Amino acid sequence: MQIIFFTILFSFFSLGNSISSDFMDKGFYVIDLKNRIEWLKCTTGQQWSDEKQDCLGEPVKLDFEEITLALDILNQEIEGPWRLPSRKELESLVCKNCEGAKIDSVLFPQTPAQPFWTSQRNWWSPKFFWSVNFFTGHSYGRFVPEKKLFVRFVRDR
Repeated sequence: MQIIFFTILFSFFSLGNSISSDFMDKGFYVIDLKNRIEWLKCTTGQQWSDEKQDCLGEPVKLDFEEITLALDILNQEIEGPWRLPSRKELESLVCKNCEGAKIDSVLFPQTPAQPFWTSQRNWWSPKFFWSVNFFTGHSYGRFVPEKKLFVRFVRDR
């Protein structure tokens, strides 16, 4: 009987740690221990509610010109400097086993299951930038900077 109890208890703790052991929830942002960065919890256009423990509002898609303006505002309102994530950083948020959007919905609630911008150009075709699609969990280097995609900002720790 004790062996079964400890097996269940150990399974519970190891499962909990594997899901988000690399992340620390800090309210409106999430500390990424592995990449040594901090993510805004909500997609651009949304606002974190401590009361509801959720991202409120509608996420908005931005092109690169609008991203520059949004970063200026963000860096004035919330101590930065905030930036677009690299491809590797954004890919690290992909959760292949997650239902719906391929991202941890507890750490990053209300994330659209769609492509998000990265800061990296496609080295094979430099007029295009890489994006990470949270519907498929795959990366694509096929969007021009004038295209509007969703954005999640990050800052270095």
